Amino acid sequence: MVVGRKAWLFADTQAGATASANLYSLIETAKANGVEPHAYLARLFAELPFASTVEHFESLLPWNVATISPRVEHAPPAAISTQ
Repeated sequence: MVVGRKAWLFADTQAGATASANLYSLIETAKANGVEPHAYLARLFAELPFASTVEHFESLLPWNVATISPRVEHAPPAAISTQ
């Protein structure tokens, strides 16, 4: 899977590269937990400024949110014939 292709080559500073890596990590973790990334980030950015307890911060982690997207089951790849 390609996440950012070569976009991170254009990070001018180490802080910018770190910010991009953090965002990509959030997106991919949301996907891995069956959460639609855009809905997750919208909820995270709306609620994060008001989080004040450890429990509230933990409730915002991708595996604890309720914005679950329907899982798409993919068929296994077909066997390659060597005839």
